[in-house]
Amino acid sequence: MISPQKSNFWFSISGILISISVILTLITFFGKNPLVQYFSFYKVDFKNNFINFYSFQDTFFSFYEFWRLISPIFIHFSITHLIFNCLWIYILGPRIINQNGIKNFLLLIFSSAILSNASEAYVSGLIIFGGLSGVIFAMLGYCYAMEFIKNTSRYLLPPAIYIFMIGWLLIGYLGILESFGFGKIANTAHLIGLISGILFAFVND
Repeated sequence: MISPQKSNFWFSISGILISISVILTLITFFGKNPLVQYFSFYKVDFKNNFINFYSFQDTFFSFYEFWRLISPIFIHFSITHLIFNCLWIYILGPRIINQNGIKNFLLLIFSSAILSNASEAYVSGLIIFGGLSGVIFAMLGYCYAMEFIKNTSRYLLPPAIYIFMIGWLLIGYLGILESFGFGKIANTAHLIGLISGILFAFVND
């Protein structure tokens, strides 16, 4: 039997984020379905097995498709990628909401999504990328900075989590994670997500 507390999770902001990620990942068949073109950062067209990318200028200032600043966070390219990210949302989301409120949580999610996606697009160029990882790094950075500012364990996260966070970032840059089913790693999104989360904590203090 599912407890009321657990069943209510799926109606929370964290539960909705996970649900959207699962649904869009399945709809796009882990990025292999042409429907992924509607959620990529750059506007794209699939024609005769070729991908035609539109420029940043065209995507946002000719077609005004501003949802693309955020939508890449919901598409994932492997089951490992999806489960790993959703697990972090399940762990971190409720803790931040309980301590800082839904408004701050949503501002953190949307601001870090825009910054990490735009940075990854700028560095990687015209490719299709996605995942919640940049947002998760922002959440971890936010929790660490808030606990550092307040000098108290507000989120009940063990210090090893923060060590793991830095280690995971470094391993990503070494290219090791690709051999474990995570695909090509959006390292810039991770780094900028982490920095944006820390900055958000100082601004929000």
